[in-house]
Amino acid sequence: MFLYNLTLQPPTTINVAVVGHFSGTKQQEIVISRVTRLELLKADPNSGKLQTLLTHDAFGIIRSLTPFRLTGGSKDYIIVGSDSGRIVILEYNIVKNKFEKVHQETFGKSGCRRIVPGQYLAVDPKGRSVMIGAIEKQKLVYILNRDSAANLTISSPLEAHKSHTLVHHCIGLDVGYENPVFACLEVDYSDADMDPSGDAFNSTEKMLTYYELDLGLNHVVRKWSDPVDARANLLFPVPGGNDGPSGVLVCSENFITYKHQRVPELRVPIPRRRNPLEDPSRGLIIVAGVMHKMKGVFFFLLQSEEGDIYKVTLDYEDDKVNAIKIKYFDTVPVAASLCILRAGFLFVAAEFGNHRLYSFTSLGDDNDEPEWSSDEFMDSDTDISAYFTPRDLQNLERADELESLNPLIDAKVLNLTDDDTPQLYALCGRGAGSTFRILRHGLEISEMAVSELPGNPNAVWTTKLKSDDEFDAYIIVSFVNATLVLSIGETVEEVTDTGFLATTPTLDVHQLGDDALLQIYPQGIRHIRADRRVNEWKTPGNRAIVKAATNKRQVVIALTGGELVYFELDNQGQLNEYQERKEMASNVTCLSVGEVPEGRQRSRFLAVGCDDNAVRILSLDPDNTLEVLSTQGLSAPPQSLSIIEMMDIGTDASHGTLYLNIGLQNGVLLRTMLDTITGSLTDTRQRFLGARPVKLFRVTIQGAPAVLALSSRPWLSYTFQSRLHLTPLSYDMLEYGSNFTSPQVPEGIVAISANTLRIFAVEKLGTVFNQAIIQLSYTPRHFVLHPPSRNFVVIESEHNTYSPMEKQRTLDAKISEGKRFDPSLLDLSPEVFGLPKAEPGKWASCIRIINPFLGDTTSKIEFEENEAAFSITMVNFHSHNNELFLVVGTAKDANLAPRTCSSGYLYVYQFNEDGNDLNLLHKTQCDDIPLALLPFQGKLLAGVGKALRIYDIGKRKLLRKCETKAIPNCIVNLHTQGNRIIVCDMQESIHYASYRQHDNRIIIFADDTTPRWITTTTMIDYDTLAGGDKFGNFFIDRLPSETSEEVDEDPTGNKIMYEKGYLMGAPHKVSMISHYHVGDILTSIHRTTLVAGGREILVYTGIMGNIGVFVPFLTREDIDFFQTLEMHMRNEAPPLAGRDHLQYRSFYAPVKSVVDGDLCEQYNLLPMEKKRMIADELDRTPAEIQKKIEDMRVMAAF
Repeated sequence: MFLYNLTLQPPTTINVAVVGHFSGTKQQEIVISRVTRLELLKADPNSGKLQTLLTHDAFGIIRSLTPFRLTGGSKDYIIVGSDSGRIVILEYNIVKNKFEKVHQETFGKSGCRRIVPGQYLAVDPKGRSVMIGAIEKQKLVYILNRDSAANLTISSPLEAHKSHTLVHHCIGLDVGYENPVFACLEVDYSDADMDPSGDAFNSTEKMLTYYELDLGLNHVVRKWSDPVDARANLLFPVPGGNDGPSGVLVCSENFITYKHQRVPELRVPIPRRRNPLEDPSRGLIIVAGVMHKMKGVFFFLLQSEEGDIYKVTLDYEDDKVNAIKIKYFDTVPVAASLCILRAGFLFVAAEFGNHRLYSFTSLGDDNDEPEWSSDEFMDSDTDISAYFTPRDLQNLERADELESLNPLIDAKVLNLTDDDTPQLYALCGRGAGSTFRILRHGLEISEMAVSELPGNPNAVWTTKLKSDDEFDAYIIVSFVNATLVLSIGETVEEVTDTGFLATTPTLDVHQLGDDALLQIYPQGIRHIRADRRVNEWKTPGNRAIVKAATNKRQVVIALTGGELVYFELDNQGQLNEYQERKEMASNVTCLSVGEVPEGRQRSRFLAVGCDDNAVRILSLDPDNTLEVLSTQGLSAPPQSLSIIEMMDIGTDASHGTLYLNIGLQNGVLLRTMLDTITGSLTDTRQRFLGARPVKLFRVTIQGAPAVLALSSRPWLSYTFQSRLHLTPLSYDMLEYGSNFTSPQVPEGIVAISANTLRIFAVEKLGTVFNQAIIQLSYTPRHFVLHPPSRNFVVIESEHNTYSPMEKQRTLDAKISEGKRFDPSLLDLSPEVFGLPKAEPGKWASCIRIINPFLGDTTSKIEFEENEAAFSITMVNFHSHNNELFLVVGTAKDANLAPRTCSSGYLYVYQFNEDGNDLNLLHKTQCDDIPLALLPFQGKLLAGVGKALRIYDIGKRKLLRKCETKAIPNCIVNLHTQGNRIIVCDMQESIHYASYRQHDNRIIIFADDTTPRWITTTTMIDYDTLAGGDKFGNFFIDRLPSETSEEVDEDPTGNKIMYEKGYLMGAPHKVSMISHYHVGDILTSIHRTTLVAGGREILVYTGIMGNIGVFVPFLTREDIDFFQTLEMHMRNEAPPLAGRDHLQYRSFYAPVKSVVDGDLCEQYNLLPMEKKRMIADELDRTPAEIQKKIEDMRVMAAF
């Protein structure tokens, strides 16, 4: 088995975000790391929307990012710390829209190692040097400069190592133009390592250390070291030089401390929420923050682990700090990074859930929030009595949101709505921000208006009055026997004095020349001048116009019988007919003429589709007008045509490419390159869009031309990040469409569906899925589908929080003790402020039934007595008339490390008639946590701890029928087919077992030689299993066919029962047939098909929101082709972060039988010289290679 890996949706998590002037303009951009890829974002200051300018796969783990600017420069560079063992400096090329590698310096081994630098990056604020540090021991300093040609230079590394030292954080200190200084939080563990008693460990001090780079001596020295709080975790540099007093803010548990060399330290407590359920002994730490400088003033926004943001300011004179002041600012989701943009935005890269962009409404200086100063706490080291009342946003306002699936805990691929493509149902998030999401393939639509019309229209157009108008003036709707003209203003209303003929259907409408309008109807053409004068051309005899194509200067019509008539606008604004007409050999079914290129008088080509299954390109040049230049045969009659010029970096990065789009009557869309010199048609790509004939319409998306394709589902072909995309729209079936612009809708589409007129806009270009979201209460664990009702049953469990019953008991106890509190403190939204924290070992858990069609919860059952749900399944018990039951595995007083519980339970529920509610039948106690449940031959197969059991249903509880304890650690997943059972152990990979019915025994007969930490698995066939582990690996294991046959043919089972074990395990071993490092922890794998008529593939999801597929190759020829292409791409397109691609995909074990499709798709980004070189090696043309790469994706996925 050979597989081709493709990413459908890249990881949605953000681990680092930085802000800077990366394009060299005045506007700031944000560079984010999604662990394995880099993205460049821009916040539109007018609309407040985030735009993705560029995304690039790094094929490595990006551990740290930082921007820097050389002294006197206007452009920021990006320094990347990764698992490559190299420091990489990138520059954004705005012309090519790509990241370019400026420098790459090797300093250590690859991989995320504790003593190899890459975890920490710190730059001198003046752009003179950078420190890259490891978690332990090693720190390297590079000097940055420019040469005589103003190019960036980097020095050899200077060492600042210190043995037996752990580094917790590292920053660059602002010291103006003095020698650069770096500050580190360090712990020397040398004494603790040598002391077996542990006394030295308890007395270990955490130190704040300054490292100074002497630019004169080219040497790094330890300048100053001072002890800090043992639980200090973050440092923030204080502006220095002419901007401030310099120094650092040290964030530790419950306190923020200002420290600097030769000055007294100042500390202020971190304010805590007023909450009657608050545990005062629980510490509070800062997890993220940002410093912002304005003219003559600066401040810090620091965020606690609960999401509260505090504004921290320093009261200072000259270089002396008199006090630190802190006040509550607002509450936002807990962030991995915070970025402030000078345009007045705060970007929150959330740890979990959606990332958000906020606009500042104020800086929090004028509100009544209490402020605490270090002066008030000078004599106290333990006083943390600073409390505030949380509230809704006051200083921030949400402007935009980036959807994120992180963490994606479980998913299922199902087609409950009977669409062309299945939907992906996913459990996402953590805590009260958890969600159940329904992902559908398609772009999200924002519907602006829907209006009913007096009948069923057959076409719609919009037009401007003058060519230089910004907005459209009219909407023209054509019916079977009439034409309706609507004016566009504050309201849309019918008008009659426009010059349009209202008593006939219309075939086409266009704005002609500078200020004229054109209406084509079956009996003629109306040329409407700006002064309302009308020139009319009538069809000869009884013939009628059947098809038409227009642009601003040219008109082509097809008459009945296949005759073409060509008109062109002269310089006086007169529409002149070309005297010679063209007779086509068969009836014309569609026409298209391209837009007039800038600086030209006419479009050179006319495309004509006929019912003889052919499309012909005709010349519109004066020398050879209506002469056939090329012909392309088709598999079905063409329904519509569209000649359009679009940017595509895959064919030509410097200027647009002219395409002919052909919509066929069998639902297939063809896209062919149209040669601008000869008119020849080459490089045809095809895509099946739906069961209905494909109609094509030219529209504008983000200022660039695009094609709206309508079949049984609307599709959009558009350019995003200089690449062509063809994506369905998540909207109703449409029959006709046109571009629409107005002051209220600057860029939209007007379309007709049945008897309605619709105006909508396309949002979030570049996305693969649109999402419907249903809110959950706690962290979801697993879910199952109830087939009769098509409802989903979800189990949720949250650690370190109160269940509703426990919460009420705690409040009642406090009231009985005489404590008073404001009841409004209990009404805070958990989605915004989170759930109240409880001590370890406390759980809140529930079962929820969700109707995915209505998007609501039909039933919710809370667990009491500190129980948490961990597993769920649906079982048809044969002994109970095959009735469908829900079985839920829970644990009471569960502890995570070590994994213990006071008792486990198996709950059995019955569904009511409509499947919207549950009734408890009984519960059964067990001795460990049941983490895996599965129906098995009309009974329940349960993994309880390390025990594998078979239960049958009884009247009062489940009855244990069979058990084996041959599993080493803990069962986390189960699969079965016939009498075969596949058991997945938490730490020891997979075990094959057989159930012997005649003596009711389960016997383990095969296992794996690799001790994998299993996260998810799925059976591919009777002998083959695909899975993922906790280290981001995907693998396929297969039981040898001889072993499989031997086990199945043994009627008694005695042979496998008494076989001698091999390698301290089962007597037989599975063989690994595929292995691949995905770079994300897989949480689900599904064998399914994603496109109509496509091949079966494996769809996987990752915890960081990654969604991808493994496509099996069908021929040996394809395997050889893509393996060779992958080899060339490794050489010609080395990864951005400096990682070796083969090493990355072989992170823990050599890659086997998998080709990286994401790397192969980067062939489209290569310069043309490299494309040709690789194509020559493969004995193909670049277009053939690009077509083969595209086919691999569209034939199996999207």
